[in-house]
Amino acid sequence: MPNRGELKGELDTLEITKALAALRPLYGKDNVEIVTLDGQQVRGTVRSMKTTQALTTPSVKIECANGEIVKIPFPSIAEIKDYN
Repeated sequence: MPNRGELKGELDTLEITKALAALRPLYGKDNVEIVTLDGQQVRGTVRSMKTTQALTTPSVKIECANGEIVKIPFPSIAEIKDYN
């Protein structure tokens, strides 16, 4: 039976796929909150999702109410909340 280290690549891909599937219908919508693994909470409008550029970590950009844009890597997303 493979250990967690041997499955890490598969688990990362699965997490990214889940995050992308959850965020795709929310693209362009406001009032979306993302909670990261370290407890950071970012609420705003989903502006950009980068998933296919080589050698980069897939990420989402959220525009907050004050105009600040926050980039969140998919592997650090713990929870996605839609308040619409």
